[in-house]
Amino acid sequence: MHYGRDPMGLLDGKRILVTGVLTDASLAFATARLAQEQGAEVVLSGAGRGLSLTRRTARKLPTPADVLEIDVQQPEQLQAAAAELAERWGMLDGILHAIGFAPADCLGGDILRAGWSDVATAIEISAYSLKALAGAFAPLLEAAGSSSVVGLDFDASVAWPAYDWMGVAKAALESLARYLARDLGPRGTRVNLVAAGPIRTVAAKSIMAFSAFEDTWNERAPLGWDVHLAEPVAQACVALLSDWFPATTGEILHVDGGVHAVGA
Repeated sequence: MHYGRDPMGLLDGKRILVTGVLTDASLAFATARLAQEQGAEVVLSGAGRGLSLTRRTARKLPTPADVLEIDVQQPEQLQAAAAELAERWGMLDGILHAIGFAPADCLGGDILRAGWSDVATAIEISAYSLKALAGAFAPLLEAAGSSSVVGLDFDASVAWPAYDWMGVAKAALESLARYLARDLGPRGTRVNLVAAGPIRTVAAKSIMAFSAFEDTWNERAPLGWDVHLAEPVAQACVALLSDWFPATTGEILHVDGGVHAVGA
């Protein structure tokens, strides 16, 4: 689903950093594409071995985007990226946080298996990174006057099959978003999460039980659900990055066909 360049786009004149783009099947890519179609100037970030893949994928956007190297475990890379955007733009209107990773022992259906070092990695990359990004770019976000940080979430209110420590990390992400909303609100920055239903992405394929989500989600969702359709999630992210939610922060917006609202 493509909307084309809207002459009165929701993000006209906005400058947005989108993290977590690996392939054009990702939710982050769908959001970056729609952000451009809605008038934003977009820069992507990538890290490590995935950086070259992010650069190739960036060329598939309607307007090929520059890619910054940001490993959220490397504070010096965060500071370098912030300095580069300060020189380029002088401000930042929004960030999409689409970063998550858990070592293999943290997933699979046995919460007792993983040791602390693996758990720490999952929490640092999947949750603490939201603070790391928001902190590094806080002066640029504040300089925009009104800005938005949006994170991608997967509902952490229940225990999911095989999700294990990633579910714990998402619970930490949800709590952290509320505290960041509290502390960044006086500086004009909103912090919200979009809890998406399962979309068939590279990240989803790493979860052994993802096929079970695929098989049952559409049946449970009052509105139905298509695991191949990223646009509804991208639309929610773009709306939260826009000026259309000026008094909304600390919120978790569910884009899951309504599954979160119904019982088994």
